[in-house]
Amino acid sequence: MEEKWLVGVDLGGTTIKLAFINVYGEILHKWEIPTNTNEQGKHITLDVAKAIDKKLEELGELKSKLIGIGMGAPGPVHVASGMIYEAVNLGWKNYPLKDLLEVETGLPVVIDNDANLAALGEMWKGAGEGAKDLICMTLGTGVGGGVITNGEIVHGISGAAGEIGHITVVTENAFPCNCGKSGCLETVTSATGIVRVAMQKIQVTDKESMLRSMLAEEGRITSKDVFEAHGQGDELAGEVVEKVASYLGLAVANLSSTLNPEKIVIGGGVSKAGDALLEPIQRYFEQYAFSRAVKSTKLAIATLGNDAGVIGGAWLVKKHKYEAKMI
Repeated sequence: MEEKWLVGVDLGGTTIKLAFINVYGEILHKWEIPTNTNEQGKHITLDVAKAIDKKLEELGELKSKLIGIGMGAPGPVHVASGMIYEAVNLGWKNYPLKDLLEVETGLPVVIDNDANLAALGEMWKGAGEGAKDLICMTLGTGVGGGVITNGEIVHGISGAAGEIGHITVVTENAFPCNCGKSGCLETVTSATGIVRVAMQKIQVTDKESMLRSMLAEEGRITSKDVFEAHGQGDELAGEVVEKVASYLGLAVANLSSTLNPEKIVIGGGVSKAGDALLEPIQRYFEQYAFSRAVKSTKLAIATLGNDAGVIGGAWLVKKHKYEAKMI
């Protein structure tokens, strides 16, 4: 019997990642194309269709080899219809992504939120492998999340479940969030949020710091600079990391006490800090969470990196299109 392939697609703000993946979750071919956000992203589905056709042609393969497409997109999704409720950066509102992509490609399509796909990817082949109750947090330019219970993504009544970045962790003198609220987890633990916390620390103390010197010389600092300075024993950078970890520890403690998952996986660019971030989060998690939850929930750094979304997309197709046919 001919080997069939799954197509994983991860729609990002600057690039669209694509991959052909076998039914065992192994990436066979992966590549990316630029995200064309012109004219409110109306070219995206055609760009994806063309990219798939071009890659098949390069490989000398027929489209009949493909089972279907699993695609992650930003913002809340109506999963049954594959409609994007709203993707602010693309200007999408009630956008029929599934229908349009099926027309352009001639393949079955399953759509979900991009952070949910990252969670599914980590569950299938990453740090959450083997766990059926899992929460995945992605710390990047924003903070996203996916909640998996008994192997299924929790979407909630309006597709807004798993919006971990918008859990309130600061109630006084809070930074404003893009969502319109203030004090969201995203405002203090995303890459930009960490810089915000660092800038605040620099302003309220005269303490010497590599971060202060960097800011004076280059006019800016990054979250990576914060962790590098911390690694070199910079006291102020250490205070910033501690503060950020306290917010994350509080959030994961509340999530664990509420949902009692087997694993909470932390991914995204900020997670590259590794144990320098995980160890203080673990400490605050143990301080804030219900004792039984502490004993049963394991915190881990994500292992799939940028592949999590496409692998999660492939898992969606495998579950909803491939395995459904086998029953």
